[in-house]
Amino acid sequence: MTLKGLNKVSEKEESRATASRTAGRFAAGEDPAKREQILDGAKRVFMRLGFDAASMNDITREAGVSKGTIYVYFQNKEDLFAAMVEQERAIFLATIRSVLATGDDIEKSLYDFGVSFLTHMTEEKVINAMRTVLGVRERMPDLCRRFFKGPENLRTVMRDFLTLKVDVGVLRIDDIELAAGQYIDLVSGGYFKLRLFGTIEDAPSREEVDRVINGAVYVFMAAYGCHNKSVIEKMP
Repeated sequence: MTLKGLNKVSEKEESRATASRTAGRFAAGEDPAKREQILDGAKRVFMRLGFDAASMNDITREAGVSKGTIYVYFQNKEDLFAAMVEQERAIFLATIRSVLATGDDIEKSLYDFGVSFLTHMTEEKVINAMRTVLGVRERMPDLCRRFFKGPENLRTVMRDFLTLKVDVGVLRIDDIELAAGQYIDLVSGGYFKLRLFGTIEDAPSREEVDRVINGAVYVFMAAYGCHNKSVIEKMP
């Protein structure tokens, strides 16, 4: 074998050795399990201490990673907090979409959406997260805009659902954007704001949630259900 041939064999062997060493590994900052580990630790720290009091050292200890590792994944505390908020938001929206996708009974879908929404939005962890987001709005305005007005938010999910139901003839709605906002307001029952601003300390009971959501479904279907005339048309 010539020297050139030996060099080619050597290069191939080195390539195989390198592939073997890196098999099953992720490039720096791209391991989803490690990223999730850091986010889980950050979530616990932010919920316990709040954004301002929390430090990257606190999060490093809680997540069980080194400083070198955490900074490979996130540039700073603000970057980490933004990722955590985006993750929680995406999980909630996916849950809501799943709730609305089950079954053809429009009233049950609206009811299930309302229960999921009101229960979730009045949980202690969600209220604390919302207060934190509002607390950093001056320093992180882009985060707040993404959180409340992102390309997909709760109103977008409801709008898509209502559009589908109008298309199949279950609902009659002229202004779907308006109707989506109206239903979200109805199912909140005012409880989200009461919890957010500390007017009430505890989340509403399941009985109260049922009362609010049943009322919301009744009012919404009275206005937009195809089997009923519009509330406006019924007015003298």
